Amino acid sequence: MRRQLILELRKKGITDDAVLQAMENLPRHFFIDPGFEEWAYQDQPFPIGSDQTISQPYTVAYMTQLLQVRKRDKVLEIGTGSGYQAALIALLGGRVYSLERHKTLYEKTKRLLLQLGFERIRLFLKDGYKGLPEFAPFDRIIVTAGAPAIPEALKSQLAIGGVLVIPVGTDSQIMYRLTKLSDQDFKEEKLGPFRFVPFLEGTEP
Repeated sequence: MRRQLILELRKKGITDDAVLQAMENLPRHFFIDPGFEEWAYQDQPFPIGSDQTISQPYTVAYMTQLLQVRKRDKVLEIGTGSGYQAALIALLGGRVYSLERHKTLYEKTKRLLLQLGFERIRLFLKDGYKGLPEFAPFDRIIVTAGAPAIPEALKSQLAIGGVLVIPVGTDSQIMYRLTKLSDQDFKEEKLGPFRFVPFLEGTEP
C-alpha cells in the first residue's frame, strides 16, 4: 500500500526522489490511531484529535519538496500535529525543532516519536506565531496550518539563504515559498491552492 501511494504521488507531480524514498520508508499508519490503518495510505487527510488532521500525503510531499532540506539543516516546524512531517524531515537529515500549541497532542506525539526512535526531534509546547527565537536562525521553516499572513517573527528567524514554506489565506490558502536574500529582502513565490486547519495564536490545554 505504501509503494502504491508513492507511485500515485509520482503521477501527481512529486519528483524529489529523496522525499519519496523517505515517505516509502516511514510507515504513515504509525501516526494514525489503531483501527484505521487502511486509511493511512490513501491520499487524503485524517483526523488525529484536538480538531487537527494528519495532512494529505500529497500535501506533505509537496511542501517537503519545496523545502529542499539538506543534511544537517536546522529546521523549524510550526504545528507538530501527528509528528509525521517532523519524522519525514528528520529522515532527510534535518535537525528538527517542532512547535505544537495543543498540550494533549504535544504529549501524545512526544511519546510516539520517542517510541519510534526519533529522540533527536526537539518538541516544544509553544505559540507558533512567536517561533523559537532562542534557537534561531533556522535554515528552513515549515508551517503546517493556514496563516492569514506571514508572521514577521518567522521571517526574522530565518537564516540568510533560508527557505520558509507556508500556506497563506483564511478559508483556503495559497502555498508560499520565501527565500531570504538579506535581512530585509525576500524572494517570494506563490504556488498552488490548498486547504489547511487555521494557524492560531497561543496554546491550548
